[in-house]
Amino acid sequence: MTDDDILAELGVDLTPKKARSRTPREERIIAGFEDIVKFRETHGRAPQHGEGRDIFERLYAVRLDRLRTLPECRELLADMDDYGLLDGSGTDSDPVEALDDSALLAELGLDAEDDGDITRLRNVRSNADRTAAEEIASSKRCADFASFRPLFDKVQADLEAGIRTTRPFVRDLGLSKAEILPGEFFIVGGQIAYVAEAGEQMRAPNGETDARLRVIYSNGTESDLLLRSLQRALYKDEGGRRITEPSAGPLFAEAPVDPDGDHLATGTLYVLRSRSDHPRVAAHRDLVHKIGITGGRVETRIAGAENDATYLLAGVDVVATYRLYDIDRPRLESLIHRVLDDVRFEVVIPDRFGKPVRPREWFLVPLPVIDEIVARIGDGTLPDYVYDRAQARLVRIEG
Repeated sequence: MTDDDILAELGVDLTPKKARSRTPREERIIAGFEDIVKFRETHGRAPQHGEGRDIFERLYAVRLDRLRTLPECRELLADMDDYGLLDGSGTDSDPVEALDDSALLAELGLDAEDDGDITRLRNVRSNADRTAAEEIASSKRCADFASFRPLFDKVQADLEAGIRTTRPFVRDLGLSKAEILPGEFFIVGGQIAYVAEAGEQMRAPNGETDARLRVIYSNGTESDLLLRSLQRALYKDEGGRRITEPSAGPLFAEAPVDPDGDHLATGTLYVLRSRSDHPRVAAHRDLVHKIGITGGRVETRIAGAENDATYLLAGVDVVATYRLYDIDRPRLESLIHRVLDDVRFEVVIPDRFGKPVRPREWFLVPLPVIDEIVARIGDGTLPDYVYDRAQARLVRIEG
């Protein structure tokens, strides 16, 4: 079998892909609607409004209302709207009054066949989990909340307009920082939390620095808790998120510099396509990509590519670049190469002195998969995935 035959058996389409023509705004609209679709698949209903509902559901409900009013959005998202969300047909759900006792118990996550033995412990959290939750829950009424309300209203409006975004609050994987600073906003326990003040730093028993914080919540309460306590609560909360600054941009940004200087620009991730006339490269030109990271200019990095075996002794085209902020470059590059290790493009190129060289940063991978890798770096989920060449897609690592 030829390489083309093998790739065809794997379901890889060798038809040259047309250049994407979506604008950044259209990409944001699609990404936002994907969140709504995922909510529908998880909960079996469209997101709804209501003070008692989770902050994410309320955001999705507002976003869905806006998408329904914009004809261009309905046209853009039509192929994705399998549940009829845009025309309202996917919003029907059984009212609570229509549910019988068994259905209500099911909605609450309880078994109608429960034996009723009150001596059996069920769904009991560990002492550590309970302590972390109590540190957040032990809040009191904020006497001067009126002075903070405009801040929360502005953040809410920015989120709904896409001016701000949210990122998972995760432990350091070399991809993001878990710092907490005064003036920052987070989502914890379904509430927006604002770090209004931070006291003097102190030394914790484990040797780490800590500080007493004044944290204001969007429900009009406040807590006087330690920085490490808020970190633990955010780590344990599956919905724990950091809310970005209005102009800080996402983890990856098209701008050459960080607009407000709040984040440290640490490099550029680049995707290259070779102009080599090597038979194997020419046969799969749309699939063979070099993925790397540089701390300088990409143009400088690829200068003289035609004389460098690392670049297959040929010129290259820059397919895409992404500016990196707050990134450990070597660790990120190592992670990407680990995810794609099974589809390294194995080819031997003699250098200028005739010595054989095996370039290591070229991969036989479709561009849409690279786009997904970039997205998963942004939301912190890439370490959980690997590329499956048989399925030609990223799959979650089992166990």
